[in-house]
Amino acid sequence: MKKTLFVISLLIMCLGCAVTPEKPDGTAKTLYYPPLPQQPRLQFLFAISGEDDLGKKQSAFKEFVAGEIRYNTLGRPYDIGTAKGKIYVLDRKFRKIVVLDLEKKNMVFLKDRGAGRLGNPSGIWISEENFKYVADMQRKQIVVFDQNDVYLKTYGSGAIFEKPVDVAVFGNRVYVIDIEKHQLFILDKNSGAVLKAVGEKGDFFKPSHVTTGPSGDVFVNDAFNFRVKRFTPEGTMMQILGFHGDQFGGFVRPKGLTVDKKGNLYAVDAAFENVQIFDDQGKLLLFFGGSGDEPGNMYLPAGIAIDYQNVGYFSKYADPNFRVEYLVYVTNAWGEKKINVYGFGHWIGSALPEPE
Repeated sequence: MKKTLFVISLLIMCLGCAVTPEKPDGTAKTLYYPPLPQQPRLQFLFAISGEDDLGKKQSAFKEFVAGEIRYNTLGRPYDIGTAKGKIYVLDRKFRKIVVLDLEKKNMVFLKDRGAGRLGNPSGIWISEENFKYVADMQRKQIVVFDQNDVYLKTYGSGAIFEKPVDVAVFGNRVYVIDIEKHQLFILDKNSGAVLKAVGEKGDFFKPSHVTTGPSGDVFVNDAFNFRVKRFTPEGTMMQILGFHGDQFGGFVRPKGLTVDKKGNLYAVDAAFENVQIFDDQGKLLLFFGGSGDEPGNMYLPAGIAIDYQNVGYFSKYADPNFRVEYLVYVTNAWGEKKINVYGFGHWIGSALPEPE
């Protein structure tokens, strides 16, 4: 039934999204994908650009008296990950990991000191155990921080990587994308030993992002070949998704990837400034976003993450008739709205409102 609704709504999505009238309290209009009168599956909830959007405003006078100089606005977010109560944003302007604490309502830099100091981070992955894995292009390593955001160790000593740009972890394996070597590296998580190097120039051309699915399958953005390749956990290719083109299912400037618990793949395209969702068989189900300055639109999107843990922090933005099952975050490298927050769910009201 879920897949049927997606497919039915696909053509409707071409017309854009629909909104309901402004709410009586003056809050933003409700934005759905697909648009009404179709059954909505996503609602745009909120945009985060810095600490003020978390609900805690720091007094400029207090900062002056305390002698503090703090950054409270995101610069150029590129990748994103989540943990319970926190959002971790890889910011290329600061070359830091920014921690948005949803409980404390503040924004701080992850303290990457000493041996854990980051040089030029490009990708972040947060494991189920709340370990942070950061691909660093300058260090040519994967830098790992523990549950308390304290430096733990690195992978990649001994000139394994040339330019690691993204990392993902599943089970006892660490998957690293090297954009210069045009390869996917599979490492043993405990020893750091390379178990396998997948591909070479021709198989991949400038791969840029990697993620894993619920069964351990590995998805690689083969960026300059304009497609996504799917592998078994051991590195055997299973499937190719997408093609070069502006038709449904095609890519022009593919970026970040993520997979939900049902195995659906979410793929960002910075040229279309949207996200396309593919099912486990590679069929395009839905897309959302679009260019422009309106709420829910994107401006050079890059990173994407799915969050099942922090729905409660954003539930106040959801329509009472729409039940959010999980959150989808998309980073925007430019524009005022740095992180778009969407809720994926289903309609629970008795009837759908008429489109505006």
